[in-house]
Amino acid sequence: MEDIRKNKNRGYQQLRIWKDSIELYRITCAIFTKYPFELKRIASQSIASVDSVHRNIAEGYCRKSIKEYIQYLYIALSSLGESISGFTAYFRAGQLNKDEFNMLDSLSFKIENGLIKLIQTLEIKRDSNDWIDSLSVKECNELYETE
Repeated sequence: MEDIRKNKNRGYQQLRIWKDSIELYRITCAIFTKYPFELKRIASQSIASVDSVHRNIAEGYCRKSIKEYIQYLYIALSSLGESISGFTAYFRAGQLNKDEFNMLDSLSFKIENGLIKLIQTLEIKRDSNDWIDSLSVKECNELYETE
């Protein structure tokens, strides 16, 4: 989905880590909205915790303060941890099949590692006062793509 509306505040939409977080949300919704009524609370919580990941990446980016950006990335990482814990429990309980679990887990793993690298890099920039408010999308994407 290519959008012509662009401005500095929406720069997070160019981040691969944000795009992958949106994809994780899409996949999670596709899987969990099929859950039976007795598991709707679990489904709702799973969708909400994954939804929190991309939202916190965006909110932190829009704050334009490195301290707040890092704080929101940690919140996104925490929400992702909550999601992964749920996926593992549901898989072990037989509520997710192996293909569903592997799809969710592999994308979560990629996002998790990307968040950790981004946080580490931003903490170095914060500590060395090497922060520019432009929030370089290119730099963030390069960090995210290296494994």
